[in-house]
Amino acid sequence: MNTSTIRGQKLDIRRQIDVTAAAGYDGIEPWIRDLRKYVDDGGDLDSLKRQIDDAGLKVVSAIGFAQWIVDDPEQRAAGLAEARRDMELVRAIGGTHMAAPPVGVHRPKPGDAIPSLKTIAQRYHDLLDVGADVGVIPMLELWGFSPVLGSLGDLAYVSAGAMHPDACVLPDFYHIYKGGNDFAGLGMIEASRMPVFHINDYPDQPGISQIADEDRVFPGDGVCPLVSIIAGLIDRGFCGTFSLELFNPDYWKQDAADVAREGYEKSRKVVAAAVAESKLSKES
Repeated sequence: MNTSTIRGQKLDIRRQIDVTAAAGYDGIEPWIRDLRKYVDDGGDLDSLKRQIDDAGLKVVSAIGFAQWIVDDPEQRAAGLAEARRDMELVRAIGGTHMAAPPVGVHRPKPGDAIPSLKTIAQRYHDLLDVGADVGVIPMLELWGFSPVLGSLGDLAYVSAGAMHPDACVLPDFYHIYKGGNDFAGLGMIEASRMPVFHINDYPDQPGISQIADEDRVFPGDGVCPLVSIIAGLIDRGFCGTFSLELFNPDYWKQDAADVAREGYEKSRKVVAAAVAESKLSKES
């Protein structure tokens, strides 16, 4: 579970871990801001790691917003330094991956220069080098509303163009739709290069131009053909982690435990149906 799903309940990271484990998940994707607050308030990361381990959870990823991609050299250097600090937090609690979204160029102002995909690939290479030094792999994250890294083609180009053995991507069903992509494009990305995949669903309204993060719904409650898409992923060798990522304010008004449990049950149901539909399952 990506802890954005229960962010509106304003639970601290320890309580987020408890809720996630109690709902049945085997992994958690915390937000860096919550880890920082825990440390700033005097929390001990070794103790937090023990809690995660004792709960039977794996830290599959983490969400941070370091500006590794921007044009300004000083700002980019500061972004890489921030990314290093974020990765050290993730490593301290047992994580090996974290998200690398296009923060800093995702909402350009009129007249702002947009870096080319070739330039972004080099900057992603630099970020991967930082990760290799720390021991945490940054995953190139798809943001469908962004002018860069908004399409599956962008992800494929930049991850290949980075020319780094650790290059990998973090797709998201909602963001694939929001970016105007065809889900068939997932077939062009090597399954082993998708260690984490954000799972969610979306309604038919509002339309693609107006739909936003807060419109995401539980898997199976929207119109995304999740079962057939996931079956195709499985047939191509996908064995990564599905992490439930939602920002729905209606869910934030509910009890966090109830939201976490419903999200787990509905996600599990969709994935189970996909496994049953996959060619590998039918052949066996």
